[in-house]
Amino acid sequence: MRTFLRSHRALQVLAPLLLGSAVAAPYQVQIQRTAYGIPHILGADLGSVGYGAGYAYAQDNLCLLADQILTVRGVRSKYLGAQGTTVVGFQTVSNLDSDFFFKSMIDLTALRRGYAAGPAEHLKLMAGYAAGYNRYLRDTPPEQRPEACRNAAWVQPISEDDVMRMLEEKAIQASAGSFVTALANTAPPQPGKTSGLPAVDLAAFDATHQLNQLPIGSNGWALGAQATENGRGLLLGNPHFPWQTTNRFYELHVTIPGQLDVMGASLGGMPVINIGFNRDVAWTHTVSTDKRFTVSALQLDPGNPLRYLKDGVSRPIHPRTVVVEVGGEKGVTLQGRVLYTTPDGPLLNLPQAGLNWTAKNAFVLRDANRDNTRMIATWLGIGRASSVAGVRAALNEQGIPWVNTIAADRAGHAFYADISTSPNVSAAQQAQCTPPPFVPLFAAAGVAVLDGSRAACDWAVDPASKVPGLRAPAAMPALVRQDYVANSNDSAWLANPHARFDTLDPLVGAVNVPQSPRTRMGLTEIARRLNGTDGLPGQTFTPENVQQILFSDRNFTGLLLADDAVGLCQAEPKVRLKSGETVDLQGACAALAVWDRRSDLTSVGAHVWREFWKRARLIPGVYAVPFDAADPVNTPRGLAADQPAVRAQLLQAMGETVQLLAKNDIAPDRPLGEIQGVTRGGVRIPLHGGQEFEGVLNKIEPGPLTPQGYVDEDVSGSSYIQTVTFDDAGPVAQAILTYSQSVNPASPHDSDQTILFSQKRWVTLPFSAAAIAADPALTTLKLSE
Repeated sequence: MRTFLRSHRALQVLAPLLLGSAVAAPYQVQIQRTAYGIPHILGADLGSVGYGAGYAYAQDNLCLLADQILTVRGVRSKYLGAQGTTVVGFQTVSNLDSDFFFKSMIDLTALRRGYAAGPAEHLKLMAGYAAGYNRYLRDTPPEQRPEACRNAAWVQPISEDDVMRMLEEKAIQASAGSFVTALANTAPPQPGKTSGLPAVDLAAFDATHQLNQLPIGSNGWALGAQATENGRGLLLGNPHFPWQTTNRFYELHVTIPGQLDVMGASLGGMPVINIGFNRDVAWTHTVSTDKRFTVSALQLDPGNPLRYLKDGVSRPIHPRTVVVEVGGEKGVTLQGRVLYTTPDGPLLNLPQAGLNWTAKNAFVLRDANRDNTRMIATWLGIGRASSVAGVRAALNEQGIPWVNTIAADRAGHAFYADISTSPNVSAAQQAQCTPPPFVPLFAAAGVAVLDGSRAACDWAVDPASKVPGLRAPAAMPALVRQDYVANSNDSAWLANPHARFDTLDPLVGAVNVPQSPRTRMGLTEIARRLNGTDGLPGQTFTPENVQQILFSDRNFTGLLLADDAVGLCQAEPKVRLKSGETVDLQGACAALAVWDRRSDLTSVGAHVWREFWKRARLIPGVYAVPFDAADPVNTPRGLAADQPAVRAQLLQAMGETVQLLAKNDIAPDRPLGEIQGVTRGGVRIPLHGGQEFEGVLNKIEPGPLTPQGYVDEDVSGSSYIQTVTFDDAGPVAQAILTYSQSVNPASPHDSDQTILFSQKRWVTLPFSAAAIAADPALTTLKLSE
């Protein structure tokens, strides 16, 4: 701490001069912007830096945040119509369903009570963020705002209540937010009306909700003293998130002299830095495999369908009328729905999963992240940590909603933890409490159903947990190493293959199961570097070679299997499809033969592999060498082309790929950079990177193939990427925000970093006051209120 204070003594002396008069207003803040629009926010307290953060974010993303406020307030239908749509929990839903969901799901009274029980500075931070946003509205007349919301009646002042709502929306994305439509429409069965329900189809249910593989992910590497050239910690943070909605990251740097000095990125509308670094420690997050909810199967009281039995005692199901305002040509009208809840949570209907309210049973969603008012405390604690031990202590606040934490410090410690909100349900309890009809649902779609008629099946209460029913931090996977830890969204099992977590409760994650190609790619690349077999100098990590490895765009499945595919199509250059059409495979086969096994801009034939493997990976028995839990990085491997049934299906997959390319007039020998990209301001920006199933660390998920290629504004994947190590003066950090700081097409920062990402260039982040002052792009704004 003395070192930290010494490093900020100059700022403590300068702060009164920078911020103005000694007669302090409630908010006094300085916002300095360096290259690429990155704000550095200096304030005397959390309220002031919140004020600066809210103002800066509104400058860059006003319309995006204003739209999100409509969502969390449940008033989209009033201003944008009931039939419009929005994205909640990574799924597109109607405005009307979204409004009913948020009106019923967000308990503002509980949120206020939870935050009031914590430090007062957290409330001041949220109030400051709202005040900064409102100040920008006052400073910017409606006619001068971005075109997307210019003169819009729905752009309105906000309060700390709205910040609470936005935090809650982020917390429940991987739980209740995955079931917006179901929760907004659940109603008791009507006598005599049993038709019209979809049949149980667990595969279709999983494809819709993606609970076993959320459409967000990440790579996180923490490299320790034994693995780095300088003997200090080195971090790679590479979250994979949508390039749209408030799940976009926003770069910023906040400083309270002597108290807080942290830089990195936040999700839109969050007043704390979620991924970043300070003088001594850097951290990132990856989406973890923990399940954030369970479903309770209620046994209804035969004498009253709105009561249920628990240990033989009849308890009420509570109806609640929820009213939503709906705008239209005749003005605003009111629509109401009766939704139902119990003390454990709301009732829901999921017929495709076999969870349908009947005369005998109903189903309740219990959400581990509902009313999670601990996130600010957790992330502020991480931002103030001076070592990985401090990061671990911050995680004990139990506010991390659905991610692992990976961190490295200047002393050379590498840290992994899946300490996050997780229902405290052991493997034994889950086995004893899952009704037999619902056992397959967990394996197929990640939904754990527990018997709601027995109190013994409630989440276990551990005295070591701050939150009754949540798994205690000490009972969750955590690991400190001097070599490395890594995660790419598989379970904690192989955070370091030399120190495996071989026993995990199913709700935390699976062990001894095949790993994703991206996990295998990451562990392979780390091993190649440490073995000196990756073609780069030396056998240790530096920020530069970590960046080279990430942006090499090596395609794991291509490296593993493409040679077998080429041998197959060279041996059989034509295939007769099931449709009866005969397809010539020679052009595609030739492209695959010369393909460099990367998903780079110049990679010829990468799209051929992508479309082939998208189909071939689903073939039963496709691998020649099956998975071996004793060798999970190198198995499964090889194509089982010697098996006649598999060989026939592989040829069909290749033929369908050729057919698709021809339909879209995409030649097999085109480089990926001509096919995959985004358009900003009428200018096409090519994108390197590969899709999840290909096993490319630099994940880019565009839309489907079209005659224009993989051109889709709904891109997701690599987002805020950072590499951080430490020298005697402080952090040495470089980063890239793939989609840039602003969603406003008129902003100079709507695509500037996107171009850098396309060119594989990085931004050196100015952290010290001297580095900020030396930035040629520096601008300064002082605000007080």
